[in-house]
Amino acid sequence: MHLVEPMARSFFAIAILAAVSASAQTYSIRDLGVLGGTYSQANGIGGWGQIVGVSETGENEYHAFLYSGRTMTDLGTFGGVQSAATAINSNSQVTGFYYDHGYKAFLLTDGQVIDLGNLGATYSIGYAINDLGQVVGSSITTAKHEHAFLFTDGQMIDLGTLGGTMSTALGINSSSQITGYSYDADWNFRAFLWQNGTMTDLGTLGGDWSVGNAINSAGQIVGQAYLPGNVRAHAFLYSGGEMKDLGALGGFYSSALAVNSTATEIVGYATGGSGIPRAFIYRDGAMKDLNGLIPRGGWVLNTASGIDDTGQIVGYGLYRGEQHAFLLTPK
Repeated sequence: MHLVEPMARSFFAIAILAAVSASAQTYSIRDLGVLGGTYSQANGIGGWGQIVGVSETGENEYHAFLYSGRTMTDLGTFGGVQSAATAINSNSQVTGFYYDHGYKAFLLTDGQVIDLGNLGATYSIGYAINDLGQVVGSSITTAKHEHAFLFTDGQMIDLGTLGGTMSTALGINSSSQITGYSYDADWNFRAFLWQNGTMTDLGTLGGDWSVGNAINSAGQIVGQAYLPGNVRAHAFLYSGGEMKDLGALGGFYSSALAVNSTATEIVGYATGGSGIPRAFIYRDGAMKDLNGLIPRGGWVLNTASGIDDTGQIVGYGLYRGEQHAFLLTPK
């Protein structure tokens, strides 16, 4: 039997180590802290690593926050009594909602707060924003139905439904393509793609129900859909006209909440075999529990809610018994 020459062995070992390293991406973790209370939740990350979400204050109120430069800043309540920030774009514009005798969607831009109004009744929530400053969300119409909206050029546009009575928009890209879900009085949900004035049903994974949560610059959509039998609901990637099942870490439920610009990395949560939500990343054709990719030290990562194109991930989980927002950075 011939032994591998020393030089060949060294190259062989390097190749093995490179392959292992590529398949086992790990992360450092940072606790984003709180605004004086015991609870915080990160909802989105912008192009400059800025993070937005909601945190409990020392007065047991819930306020929107902006995390930037290792500092969590209280954005206040914009004249209301509670607030939450849901998304931020690459231009540091923030959307979300505050409560003042009803929920009101806002756009925070250049230090100024814009009330986005509503579609007829005192209710609106902003869920996502693109780099053009366009906001999508949901509002109550004069007919008392919840409808998806697009806020652009100072106006709130009703996006309609898939034929039912209600809809909600949850994601928008810089081509003004929008995703979310539409539903009827019997609560049958269907994920949609809205573009150029037309709302298209994306279908399901074989069951009766689906939701689109986010859309990237290529028009690829991630979300959650029921499988045949309507017992299991799995995270999906919709691309090229097809909906792909991403799995659920061996459990019954998972949901994809964010996707990078190339759809090579998708994050969300899955119940796994235990039934307890676990933050995941889907990469290289496999879903991985993010809890196994961070240093040990008191964290249980429940939900990954955002990812940027550098691979940084935000979300929330339990840290020493309290729910805190986190930032994961690839090592």
